[in-house]
Amino acid sequence: MTERKHPVLYLAIPCYNEEEALPVTAEKLLEKFGQLTERGSISEKSRIVFIDDGSKDGTWQVIAKLHEQDPVFRGIRLSRNCGHQRALLAGLMTLRNECDAVISMDADLQDDINAIDGMVEQYCDGCEIVYGVRKDRATDTAFKRSTAQGYYKVMRAMGVDMVYNHADYRLMSRRALEELSGYEEVNLFLRGMVPMLGFRTGEVYYSRAARMQGESKYPLRKMLAFAFEGITSLSVKPIRMITFLGFFIFLVTLGMLLYVLIRHFLGYTVVGWTFLAVSVWGIGGLQLLGIGIVGEYIGKIYLETKHRPRYHIEKYLK
Repeated sequence: MTERKHPVLYLAIPCYNEEEALPVTAEKLLEKFGQLTERGSISEKSRIVFIDDGSKDGTWQVIAKLHEQDPVFRGIRLSRNCGHQRALLAGLMTLRNECDAVISMDADLQDDINAIDGMVEQYCDGCEIVYGVRKDRATDTAFKRSTAQGYYKVMRAMGVDMVYNHADYRLMSRRALEELSGYEEVNLFLRGMVPMLGFRTGEVYYSRAARMQGESKYPLRKMLAFAFEGITSLSVKPIRMITFLGFFIFLVTLGMLLYVLIRHFLGYTVVGWTFLAVSVWGIGGLQLLGIGIVGEYIGKIYLETKHRPRYHIEKYLK
């Protein structure tokens, strides 16, 4: 890696149906890059790269036009819609050998671009990964704020190491990206994978703004699906919970057996009811126990054996 002064910095920005937001986003990012270049914080070779995740509107046309107008803008077009995490990974893996560090961020600019300054400073001080962390959730509704806080608690309870109030706004050095390339999971959850890399990390705190243009690409349904994907791709604890449930029901069955035997000898039971009750509870508990044990192994295989291509790049405008 080059000396950590005037680093070649790339921005990786996944886009899906962002035709309305991109012109404003590009203008503000170009202004920010100009300021950083003038101060000598980043190299003049730094670039802004938009990754079109199979958009259905004119997003790619806008990216191509920006590229024609100014070479600081580049574009990567995926062959189809692969989802935010895969589109982001496509950008990171494509760019990792062309620069010293990559900052990933969303196209709506709700994440404060002024935090880029602090990320670059901490990178120059030796950090391999710098997380953009929200100071608060003042712009969220009460429902979204409470569900988000609950989500982080659940993820930690499941054993997933995540940075609280951090999404995908982060800086990663070339070294960190090289190590990330060794993670071959098909089911991606970068917020949980990046902390696994270790290395020296830093945090930059910022306030999240309201969306400027277009609509959110993460309604409640997609947010819930994303949360479930994060849990199932990084943890087998849900399967273990089934195993524990099986043990619990089996213990309850033993208690039921003792109870019905006492009632039987006291003469307070219906003929045949004892055998039926114990068998139903016992078989049910043993089935859950068996499913849990088998599922434990299937879960490990599931996390290790999928090797499908995670994305296909149709075009790269350099």
